[in-house]
Amino acid sequence: MAYDRAFATLPAPAEQHDVTTDFGTARVYRFGKTGPAPLVLLPGRAGTSIMWAPNLAGLAAERPVWTVDLIGEPGRSEQTAPIRDGADQAAWLDAVLGSRDLRGVHLVGYSFGGWLAANLAVRAPDRLASVTLIDPVRTFAGFPVPLLVRTTLTLVPGIRRWARPSFLRWTAGGADAPADDPVSAIIDEGMRTFTITLPVPTLFTDEQLRSVRVPVLALIAGRSVMHDARRAVARARALLPDVRAELWPDATHAIAGEAPDAVNARILEFVR
Repeated sequence: MAYDRAFATLPAPAEQHDVTTDFGTARVYRFGKTGPAPLVLLPGRAGTSIMWAPNLAGLAAERPVWTVDLIGEPGRSEQTAPIRDGADQAAWLDAVLGSRDLRGVHLVGYSFGGWLAANLAVRAPDRLASVTLIDPVRTFAGFPVPLLVRTTLTLVPGIRRWARPSFLRWTAGGADAPADDPVSAIIDEGMRTFTITLPVPTLFTDEQLRSVRVPVLALIAGRSVMHDARRAVARARALLPDVRAELWPDATHAIAGEAPDAVNARILEFVR
C-alpha cells in the first residue's frame, strides 16, 4: 500500500500505539529518545505522519518526538463517530495526549495541523508548554477565493484527475515534487481515495486568540496560497499574548519540506 511504502522511508519508530477516543482510534508513533517535554507533530491535510519525513531525523536527534495520524483523515487512524466542531477536535487530541501521559508538550502543527494545535491551545491547554504553527490555515486569516476554487476543482468528477496534481504544484509555488517523494505521494493518494467528512476549520475570533496563554511560534510562508501572509502575521502579533510571528518571505506553503534544516533549527531554538 502507498502508506506502507512511504512509511518505510521514515526513521524506524521506537513505539506505536492505537489510542481509543470517543471519536475513533488514533495511531501515534514515537521517534528518538524518551523523556520529558516532547515534541508532538500534527500533519497537514492528508499528510499523515509521513508528512514529517524531511524533519523527523533532525528533530528526534534532540527531543522525544511523537507523531499523530489525525482522526478523520487518511492514514492509520479510524473515525468512528461524527466530529462536529472545534470542541470535538480538541477533545480527541487531548485524549490522545492523556493516553500517553504526555505533559509539558511542545505541540507543532503544519497547515490544518496548525489549526488543530491552535484549537487545543484555545480550548484545552493544560498539557501544553508551547505551540509552533507552521503556515496554519484559518488561524489568523481566512481562505482566499482562488484557494476555494482550486480545492473545489479537485473534487469534481472528470477533472479532478488533473486538478489534484495541479493543486499540489500550486501550493508549492509551481514546483514539481520528485517522482519518488513520499510526502507528495501520500497526499495525492489520500486526496484521491479518501473522503473527509470533517467540519471546515472555523477562523478563530480575536477573543479566542487573546485567550491563548502558552508561548506561540508562528512561521508564516510569504508565498503561501492559504491566506494573506502579511495579514496573518499582523493579526498574530496583535492578538496573541506571547508570540514570535515570523514572515518567511520566500517560502511557499511547503515550507517545512523546502527548508527542513532551517525550520527544525527554529523549532528547537524556540522550545529550548
